[in-house]
Parts: sequence; structure tokens; C-alpha cells
Amino acid sequence: MANDYKTVLSEASSEFVEKRSRFIGYCKPVSSEQEAVDFINKKRGEHWNATHNVYAYSLREGNIKRYSDDGEPSGTAGMPVLDVIVKNEIFDVCVVVTRYFGGVLLGTGGLVRAYSHGAKVALDSARIVMMQNCYICSARCTYNQYGKVSALIMGIGAEIDDTVYETDVLIKFHITPDILPQLNKQLADATSGEVQAVFKNEKYFAVPIK
Repeated sequence: MANDYKTVLSEASSEFVEKRSRFIGYCKPVSSEQEAVDFINKKRGEHWNATHNVYAYSLREGNIKRYSDDGEPSGTAGMPVLDVIVKNEIFDVCVVVTRYFGGVLLGTGGLVRAYSHGAKVALDSARIVMMQNCYICSARCTYNQYGKVSALIMGIGAEIDDTVYETDVLIKFHITPDILPQLNKQLADATSGEVQAVFKNEKYFAVPIK
């Protein structure tokens, strides 16, 4: 079974001002190094007149991690952005923090804090989610059994994706692999063995982190 992992739900941005310097944090879910590079180049193009376009990204495939200070003093920009990603254990994500210099030097510590904050607000805006590997299943039942069967599926923590009403009822749902055996036992007990969940495929689903 594939491992669950954290990523971000959608592309987002957030900005703040620190000692007259304007920082804009951008974040996007990416599935390849090319997607990350394309996103970085897009932001560089949009902010061609910015003082710095610092970036970092982390990919599950190959455990790839890259960063750039983009002209800021070494270790004060790209690495702090990557540190925020790594410490939050987030994968398949790219963060770009754009800076427009405001005339006041922030110092080494100030730069680290500002770029770390830029990464954090970008990630928060993009919403961190857990990608759970789930089994896609279906269960077929009679109309008389439907209420009981659907209640058992939802009650155990599975998510119903679709319901098809034909001569009988086909319930399509996804469920984490660890609770499927328990659900099948409950379905068998409730329907005298007439209804069972049938495995179709597996897929990752985003689950909000509370």
C-alpha cells in the first residue's frame, strides 16, 4: 500500500510588509520538477522587476528538494523556505517568495524570519491536506437494504462518491484499506451475507488537516 503524505490543496498567495520591504509568498501543488520550474519561471516573469524571487520545492518522486537564494546572502532565503516545507513534512509543493526591497536592510536574522514567514503564509493560504491512499469500492444492494447499507458505509468513516439507482442500488465509495475488512463484516452481519464491498481500484484523496 502506498504511504499517505501531506501536500497543499490549491495554488494560493499571501503577502506582508517587513520594514518597508514587500514580501509575496506563492505556493502551488506540483507533481514533477518541470511543473515546479514552470511555476518559478511564471512568477519570475510576473515579477521581473522584483529585487528577488526566492524559491524552494519538494517532490515525493525521487525525494527531490531544491532551493535558490536568488541573490540574497547565502542561507538567508531559499534554505529557510525549504526548512518550512520540510519541517511540515509537505511534498509535491513549490513555494516562491518574491521580495521588493524597501530601502531598509533586514540583516541575516531578519531575512531568515521574513522568508520563513513568507513560506508559512503561502502554505497556510494553499491549505495543507493529507493525501490518503484509499480503496475505491462499490456495494450492490436492494432498495430495502439501501438505508442500512449506506448508514454502515458512512458510519465506519467511508465516503460515498455516487449512488446509482437501477433495478437495485449501486453505492460507490472510497475507504481507507485498514477499515475495509471491518465494513465487510458489518455488511455481512446486517444482510445475512448478501452484500459485500467490491474493490475496484485505489487512489489518493485529499483530507483536510484539522
